[in-house]
Amino acid sequence: MVSVSFTEISERLRSMSLPETDLVIGIGTGGVVPASLVAFHLACELQIITLNYRDENNTPRYENPVIVNMPEMPSLLGKRILLVDDVSVSGKTLNEALLHFQGLQIKTLTMKGKADFVLFPDIKDCVKWPWK
Repeated sequence: MVSVSFTEISERLRSMSLPETDLVIGIGTGGVVPASLVAFHLACELQIITLNYRDENNTPRYENPVIVNMPEMPSLLGKRILLVDDVSVSGKTLNEALLHFQGLQIKTLTMKGKADFVLFPDIKDCVKWPWK
């Protein structure tokens, strides 16, 4: 298991060229802290959506993620959105969220895995995040 510190995350955020963003949307629960860090770094608004897919042991509970909480769509119109999660291996959670944001200007960011922007693309092992 690889350990990643808040300092390393902050350094990666400073070194990346991220898109112009009006709103960061974090995917709860794993993406809440990463999205908060990204929103702070970009000095922009933060909203959280909650999708339920995996249990505490990282085992899928459902065939596809289930949306538990979603912000109102009118508040998102015209905004450049960065959708943030901690990890995206299969892409199911990000893809499910993206289905609900069709027609919006949206990019994705994860700490590791698959996304438009990945902070730690070099890490392939499990990660001990500093917030866990």
